[in-house]
Amino acid sequence: MRLLVTGREGQVAASLVEAGRQKTGVELVAIGRPELDLARPETIVEAIAAARPDIVVSAAAYTAVDQAEDEPELAFAVNAAGAGKVAEAAARLGVPVIHLSTDYVFDGKKPAAYAETDATGPLGVYGASKLAGERAVIATNPRHLILRTAWVYSPFGRNFAKTMLRLAADRDEISVVSDQWGNPTSALDIAEAILHAAAMLHRNKTFAGFGTYHLAGTGETSWSGFARHILDTSLKFGGPWARVRDIETMDYPTKARRPANSRLSSAKFADVFAWTAPDWRESAERVVSRLVNIATAASH
Repeated sequence: MRLLVTGREGQVAASLVEAGRQKTGVELVAIGRPELDLARPETIVEAIAAARPDIVVSAAAYTAVDQAEDEPELAFAVNAAGAGKVAEAAARLGVPVIHLSTDYVFDGKKPAAYAETDATGPLGVYGASKLAGERAVIATNPRHLILRTAWVYSPFGRNFAKTMLRLAADRDEISVVSDQWGNPTSALDIAEAILHAAAMLHRNKTFAGFGTYHLAGTGETSWSGFARHILDTSLKFGGPWARVRDIETMDYPTKARRPANSRLSSAKFADVFAWTAPDWRESAERVVSRLVNIATAASH
């Protein structure tokens, strides 16, 4: 099975490249800028066609949530038009596309976990651009899996876990928002789920479950709860630790509004693909221990 992944630097793309190396029967090709640039649609179809994939994983995206408020044209060019072009390139080759989306398509007002059938209502440019991307993917390739995920962290790229460890290295206390809730999701788990689903699509040419799915870590917490677990785990493995002080969203103003509730129900994905993410604490421990070990090795 030959998988093409858009993007090389992103957390999911990097996790897929790593996971793909360890899987027999999987040939994984990651293409990013300049060969494939979502902001330059003329590069997309040719780059994907040249790779001759069995399945395309659309992982590249504009993810700077606050910056998107100042760069709406670029966010929409990449996340909407670019995503649509990737799906179209896959459709031209007659292959499925697995497209990554986000909890930010919701307004966060629901009191329970979001299901795929719930009404969308993005609060900012980033969420709106990702929702437009979902619609573009649906319109251009009927053989699509749209995977909405949330609170992604990993050993790669910039993310919350890395930020907490960096801050803990030079301060005693970190203030973290406690009134936003979600499912911390390891990109390593997302990569495993994608490879699992892709293998199913590859085996079953008459697969009838195309559509939108939620794919997030098992269990829920607040950002401050997530921070405490990261730092307690770090301490356990000899890494930096700091106290976490709970604050409210209003105490930490950001340019883009965040959903207060980012919890996603992954029941549909579990039902169709027979795959469930580990408990978020287990996955966080794997990532944090790895980050601490990398930092320790680098300092010696």
